[in-house]
Amino acid sequence: MPVQPLVAAFGPDTGRVPVGPPPRVRLIAPVVLSLLVQVPATAWIAAHAPGHGLHWRMALHLVLAVAGPLALLAAHRFPGPTVAVVSGLAVLDVLTTPVYGPPSVALAFAIAIAVARGAVVWAAVSAATGWVAAILIGLAVGRIWHPGLIVAATVALAVSFAIGGFVRTRGERMAAMRADAQRRRRSAEERERVRIARELHDVLGHALSQMNVQASVGLHLFDRDPEQARAALQNVKDTSKLALEEVRGVLGVLRDGEAPLVPQAELAELPRLIAGLTVPGLEIALDDRLDGAAPSRPAQFAAYRIVQEALTNAVRHAQATRVRVVLERKDEPDPVLIVTVADDGRGLGGADPEVSGHGGVLGMRERAALLGGTIEIGDAEGGGARVVAMLPWARPA
Repeated sequence: MPVQPLVAAFGPDTGRVPVGPPPRVRLIAPVVLSLLVQVPATAWIAAHAPGHGLHWRMALHLVLAVAGPLALLAAHRFPGPTVAVVSGLAVLDVLTTPVYGPPSVALAFAIAIAVARGAVVWAAVSAATGWVAAILIGLAVGRIWHPGLIVAATVALAVSFAIGGFVRTRGERMAAMRADAQRRRRSAEERERVRIARELHDVLGHALSQMNVQASVGLHLFDRDPEQARAALQNVKDTSKLALEEVRGVLGVLRDGEAPLVPQAELAELPRLIAGLTVPGLEIALDDRLDGAAPSRPAQFAAYRIVQEALTNAVRHAQATRVRVVLERKDEPDPVLIVTVADDGRGLGGADPEVSGHGGVLGMRERAALLGGTIEIGDAEGGGARVVAMLPWARPA
């Protein structure tokens, strides 16, 4: 019998992926195909059967030809009991037919569907019991079985089991592929959420810290030096405006087709960043040793955010008077961008910065790790804290 209609008859079960026609079509298709094969052939045999007194047996044969396919309507919900019922009807049909009738297509469907849906034991026990019963009872009542017919029936049963096993294996493989795709999608969504949270932390943390420092300066100098107080308040305004634009740019990636409102942060923006952090009593110097060379955009973006976070921590925690930012390139063994941020403040005292309350340290480490780089955070030799990031110069594969 054709394999494709049989394969199309199987629906999803416990994670199997639906293949082919809709569920209603898969439910009805084996019933219709079985009826089209068994009923016309049985009716023709009944009309041309020789002898008299056989009409009741031919009528029973016709009823069984209809009952077997109709029983397949329960195969998707009760595959095990269905294959047992269809097997019994097939055996009764074989033993009561005065002549050989058409093959039991309904039994082939029932076995294959049962195997595909996990009722392998039901299918094996039902098929084996029916096969043995047909042989032994047939011999007891004087029915002569042709060896070729026995071999053909055995092969047909084996093929039905093989088709059911193939469909089950294929469904499990597709279900595993779908589950793996879902896991990858969830993992990508988690990574995207972490990335957005990290961006928001860096943008808002830096902006709020700078606004707090500048507002404190403005309040302190409000009466003594109105001009510096005015400049501090202007810095608060500029910082808040830039922070809002950067937040909109970060959140803009969540909406299709929306471009960022500000350019992607890069090394060329470091002077503007440093100028916005100017506070009385703190000097921030930028030592750019790259001679105009520029690493990849991902490396520039990561370096900018690392410098931003390191400067924010220096302003908030270090109590430093001088901070130095150094950009340089090292070519051996592979080209890398080295970013160093060092201050002359109180340092870390040997404490782990992630435990001692220096915010954003985990984000800096993650940014470096995403590019295949490294970052070291600790105390400088002459006092103060030092952050050294080594990022691949070229775009990572």
